[in-house]
Amino acid sequence: MIKDDKKYIWHPYAAAIDKNPIYAVKKARGVHIFLESGEKLVDGMSSWWCVIHGYNNKRLNNALKKQINSFSHIMFGGFTHKPAVNLAKKLNEITPKNLQKVFFSDSGSVSIEVAMKYAIQYWHSENQFSKKKFLTVRNGYHGDTMATMSVSDPDNGMHSIFKNSLLKQIYVKKPEDVRKYRKGYSKSLIQMEKKLKDLNSKIAAVIIEPILQGAGGMRIYHPDYLVQLRKLCNKYNVLLILDEIATGFGRTGELFGFQHSNISPDILCLGKSLTGGYMSLAATIVSKKIANKISSNEPGIFMHGPTYMANPLACSVALENINLLLSYDWKKNIKAIEKSLVEGLKDISLNREVKDYRVIGAVGILEMKSKVNVSSLQKKFVKNGIWLRPYSNLIYVMPPYTISQKDLNFLLKKIKVVINLEYKNL
Repeated sequence: MIKDDKKYIWHPYAAAIDKNPIYAVKKARGVHIFLESGEKLVDGMSSWWCVIHGYNNKRLNNALKKQINSFSHIMFGGFTHKPAVNLAKKLNEITPKNLQKVFFSDSGSVSIEVAMKYAIQYWHSENQFSKKKFLTVRNGYHGDTMATMSVSDPDNGMHSIFKNSLLKQIYVKKPEDVRKYRKGYSKSLIQMEKKLKDLNSKIAAVIIEPILQGAGGMRIYHPDYLVQLRKLCNKYNVLLILDEIATGFGRTGELFGFQHSNISPDILCLGKSLTGGYMSLAATIVSKKIANKISSNEPGIFMHGPTYMANPLACSVALENINLLLSYDWKKNIKAIEKSLVEGLKDISLNREVKDYRVIGAVGILEMKSKVNVSSLQKKFVKNGIWLRPYSNLIYVMPPYTISQKDLNFLLKKIKVVINLEYKNL
């Protein structure tokens, strides 16, 4: 299998001829991944943050089985179905009241593309045709498609070679880290207001990841930043798009990251954990004001329609995943994970090659002083029975919410072993 993989497959964020190790998965259950070669790994990544209830969950499996016996897919142009209607209704129940209309798409990146199109079309409906630029912060990440790359940090290495091919957007300084933020004074917010004031006629929306910046650096910022940003968007009549693809559905300790700040966006993007890691599905939810304005002015329709939009299987498992999350005290689980991550990473950070550690909810980050050797670390992690996927100078942990204390302790213990081996702590 590995030989054929190397011959035929191009993996994400890798060269076509990739020298990094590839591991063949035989099965997965709960928080454990079983390899063809016999190893059993504790998953510390939730398969890129989405498998929040672990693998092979009976309730989620049954939701798919039940739906597939009816129909697995139907076009969404001219048709509707219970899984889509019930999921949209549930999303309305758990998101702010000003949000109403749900547009389903295939992935997080596409949900951002959809949000950007909505913002531009809204201002077009207001006859403000020049409002088509987006204002954002450094160190952000919103996806790998063309428009999403244009609002992700242009210089952090992920998309820099495409810089001259992308739409030119407007950037300000990254939000201050949570420990450095001073209420009433923020260099980032000062820059933000200046851009909003000077370029208001060109700016359609501000787009940002709430509380936690993901792949742009795994940075945590202060909830008050979002409070002030919402005020600025209101003051200068600019839409606010919140990218909750990584932070949504409990990951930061609140159901959504923006709830740390008690604000509401004009457009909300959801993905990743939406289906519990079973299917690819995303949602863009817009306010009643945006929906009504676009629909009542020329052209009156929104020109976007993914072939697999509102796939019944994906909607069925997403609805069951949300119901499962709300059926137990998930906040208690997240608090327990957070407590263990703080204690464990504080201990690990004694290694002199660790620059900083930070934790929010079920997210733990080790920032190293230099770029990590992914291949070397990956081999050591697997040898020690755990699965993590570091990048740049970051080693981070995002376990499923259902992880036991025993497995979490094992995960943290082995991270310490590997880091002390890799960096030979003396």
